[in-house]
Amino acid sequence: MKSRQWRTTMDNNIVISTRIRLARNLKDYPFPCRLSDKGKAEVDEKVRKALINGNSAIAKDFQYIDFDNMSETMKVSLVEKHLVSPEFISNTSGRAVLLLNNGTVSIMLNEEDHIRLQVIENGFCLDEAYDLADKLDTLLDEQLNFAFNEKLGYLTQCPTNLGTGMRASVMLHLPALKKSGAMNMLANNLNKLGLTIRGAHGEGSSSEGAIYQLSNQVSLGISEKSAIENLKNITNQLISQELKQRETLVKSIETKDKVMRSLGILKTAYIMSHKEAVNLLSNVRFGISTGLIDNINIETINDLLVEIQPATLMTILGEQITVKDRDISRAEYIRNKLN
Repeated sequence: MKSRQWRTTMDNNIVISTRIRLARNLKDYPFPCRLSDKGKAEVDEKVRKALINGNSAIAKDFQYIDFDNMSETMKVSLVEKHLVSPEFISNTSGRAVLLLNNGTVSIMLNEEDHIRLQVIENGFCLDEAYDLADKLDTLLDEQLNFAFNEKLGYLTQCPTNLGTGMRASVMLHLPALKKSGAMNMLANNLNKLGLTIRGAHGEGSSSEGAIYQLSNQVSLGISEKSAIENLKNITNQLISQELKQRETLVKSIETKDKVMRSLGILKTAYIMSHKEAVNLLSNVRFGISTGLIDNINIETINDLLVEIQPATLMTILGEQITVKDRDISRAEYIRNKLN
């Protein structure tokens, strides 16, 4: 049991979070791109009623958010937290989200598909995240009658989501592999295995702080269980490679200096951009996971990586501020958290 607990701790030092996303459409309605405002309102109402009337203990804990009455800052903050997609807030007409109070589940209504249900959990827990997503999916399907074809599986607007309609992903912290220069080669090899590795916010995003999102690309002709097992196996291989690279990296005096300098700057700086903060927090996170820093827990760093994002920080502060004032507030926020 002790060995298993150690392995779980090491996994979570590298895997920041896990996400399962399911795309679903109602059988009797066109895809959202061809759906009228009236149709979108009907889909919205049907999904809400299905969730509320479903046999689920957590149904009462969902909050319905109408995006037409939400500030731009709050919308962007939800994107930063991965609770909705950038595409979702680009045109919010007829769109809404059902959000679980603890922030682990969001159900986007009328994005690319009628329903985009996603579960986000801390750490490496693909099975647990899928189990919750599957239960909610079953609850909704019992009342909504999803569009399904015996040969193609769940029908989706984008052909790449046909089949299971599932995207499973893990958010990884891979500073040692990034420093080794292995990421481009790894990305090419993963692509051949039906997986893709990108920046934290998906396609086209940068990998600031050595944070990457690894997800499955194939959803047709493969079961959910097989896709998850494949992702789990590849993630475990990446974890092993990262740990091996860290063994060498952590012995370097330059690495130790970089980690401790980063912590010192975070604890004392009075102005800090988001990009600088992410890279410094990445160094400190590495230091915590390798034992160079023992008086800060890794969850504090994980929380800060979310909370210091521009829109989320302004949401926490409850005010709109200039970029410079935001950089000043970010530095103060980090100082208070770490000191």
